[in-house]
Amino acid sequence: MSTMQATTVRCPHCGRTNRVPVAAEGRPRCGHCKQPLPWLVDAGDDDFTEVAERADVPVVVDLWATWCGPCRMVSPALEKVATDLAGRIKLVKVDIDKSPRLARRFEVQAVPTLLILDRGETVARQAGAAPAPALRQWVEQSLTARKG
Repeated sequence: MSTMQATTVRCPHCGRTNRVPVAAEGRPRCGHCKQPLPWLVDAGDDDFTEVAERADVPVVVDLWATWCGPCRMVSPALEKVATDLAGRIKLVKVDIDKSPRLARRFEVQAVPTLLILDRGETVARQAGAAPAPALRQWVEQSLTARKG
């Protein structure tokens, strides 16, 4: 995978569209208003290391499947958390059916399974869907506990 791959993100502050690399150092900022951008990307077996494990911000990993109803319900909540915590986290979505090695590696027994990685190390894990406020609280508590 090349770090030149990018996704398009609309700035929640000014509404401008920005290209955000799927893997990069630092934290993405809006080219217009300079505010932090939500960092939402997809990854799979071949690019997970580059996209998620080498990130210098904490990464929330959503291990999901297209056939999973709760996965589809939690996705907008996770995107809201990523937007609310823009500049502090990166959200990486992994379709377990397309990424069986990652599903085995993280011993996914149920979807959605959510992980928080800090420089590639799993610091928190939970299975099942939850509303955005509960997810945000879980993310923030996990990050605070990590800084300890």
